[in-house]
Order: sequence, then C-alpha cells, then structure tokens
Amino acid sequence: MYETDLTDAQWQGIKNHLPNINRKRKNSLREIINGIFYLNKTGCQWRYLPKSYPKWQLVFYYFTLWQTEEIWDDLMIRLTEITREKTARNSQASVVIVDCQSVKTTMVGGLRGFDGNKKVKGRKRHIAVDTQGNLIDTIVHCAHQHETQTLELLVKKLKEHQFKIIKIIADAGYRGEIINTIKNKYNIRLEVIPRNKVKEAFAVQAKRWIVERTIAWFDGSRRLCKDFERSLENSRAMLLIFAIRLSLNKF
Repeated sequence: MYETDLTDAQWQGIKNHLPNINRKRKNSLREIINGIFYLNKTGCQWRYLPKSYPKWQLVFYYFTLWQTEEIWDDLMIRLTEITREKTARNSQASVVIVDCQSVKTTMVGGLRGFDGNKKVKGRKRHIAVDTQGNLIDTIVHCAHQHETQTLELLVKKLKEHQFKIIKIIADAGYRGEIINTIKNKYNIRLEVIPRNKVKEAFAVQAKRWIVERTIAWFDGSRRLCKDFERSLENSRAMLLIFAIRLSLNKF
C-alpha cells in the first residue's frame, strides 16, 4: 500500500459518484484509481506503474475514458461541493479568482507555444478557484495565447456548472475590453486588482494570493511540475485528478 492510495473513508466518499460501480470486474475501480493517483503524485511513466496495481494499459484506459466522458469533471465538481458544504458554505461559489500558469512541455510532442513574457515554451494552465483555493474549473492551451483570449472560454465553462458566480477576481493582465465582454455576455463583474505601484516593495494582493497558493500546490505533484501529456485534454485531466485528491484529503 502506498501513501497515495485511497483510505476506506475516502473510497466510501468517492465510490457512489463513479459510473457502473456495481459491475463485476477482474480489477476493482479502487485499485485503478489508486494507480492513477500514484502516477499523478510521483510523476512516473505509465509503463512504470508498480506491479501491485492493475496493468498500466488498463489504468491508462480508464484515465482516458473518464477524461473523454467528463467523469473527472463531474467527480471534481461534486467533491468540491461536498468540501464547501462541510465548511458551512454554499455548494456553489459566487466569487472565483482566475490566473494562468505557464509550464514547459517535454519531448512527447503535442500542441504547444511560446510565452514571450515568461520565456516559456509549452502551455498555459488557466484556472479558476474559489475563495478557499478549491479548483472550480480549468482549461489548458498553448502558451502563446494571452489570458484575455481564453478567459471568455473559461467563463463559459464555469457558467455551465456554477450558476451563482457574480464576480471574478483577476490581476492586471486581464484589464481591457474583456471586462465589458464578461459583464455584457455573462452578467459577471470582472474585478482587476492592480499591481503594487512601488516596484521595489512586495505586497500580498487581497484575494489574489489564493489562486497563487493553489498554483504553488501543483508543485506537490511531480506529474504537474512540467506538462508531460501529449494532448491538451489529458493535461487538463491531470489537473482535475490533482484537485480530486486534494478534496479527498479532507474526508
């Protein structure tokens, strides 16, 4: 047993949200999920999953199947709602904070770009979190695309599941016409927190530090230190799995 494996309490909290849970299988879904969590945490290659888990081909099959069928999305949303309810909050967030993280890709290939500001060749992780730091939604795109070019797509995805959002908090990189676009199309106020005017002085930006902390948490997963995935969809799924693991740690 590895530290990344589900405890009995965590399995009880997750199993009822999985598809076809009662179907007879040679390998249990619990062991398959344990294998995915192990890979997400340690950053190993699929072929190097420990022999104590089901064959890597089967684990990878479920990873991609649930990515395609949006099972990871549904599971993350439900567990986030449970986590919020445990802290006496509404299940859906009314305020979210957004930001982008540029990460390098590896030689496996796939779509990528170059972020001229950060000098990073790879992709951007565009994330939205609630005021507790829980991941609400994310998209992954090529690094050359500016945040304002993809924010509307992220907001559109958010509105599909989070009907109560009334405000989005962002940094100065999101200023401009996008503020009016979000207001007019989605009736959401985009509040831009300006940078510290004194360049030599460091100051924590109210609320903005929460999304920065969530991005810092990604470094706790070796699979997320770089983008190792060939497809943007798999990259996004790895972020969702990380968020699921964080929620389960509170069970």
